[in-house]
Amino acid sequence: MLTLLFNTTTKTVQVTENTKIIFSCSNVPTVKVKEEGFYEVMKETTNEESSRLPVARFPIQNTIMLIEK
Repeated sequence: MLTLLFNTTTKTVQVTENTKIIFSCSNVPTVKVKEEGFYEVMKETTNEESSRLPVARFPIQNTIMLIEK
C-alpha cells in the first residue's frame, strides 16, 4: 500500500511504501483525482508561461492520500 502525503502549505508531495520514500516533489499546487482511477500529481513549471504539468500518477486502488495544511 502506498501513502501519498500532500502538504497544501508547503506545496509538496511525498509518496512512501512501507516507510520508504519512493517519490518526492515540490511546487505542487494540486493533486487531481482522475476518473480513470488514479491520483495525478501536477507540478507548476517555472518557465515564462505559468502552467501545470503532470509529473506522476498513482493508482487510487492501492494508495492512501493524506492532506496536510
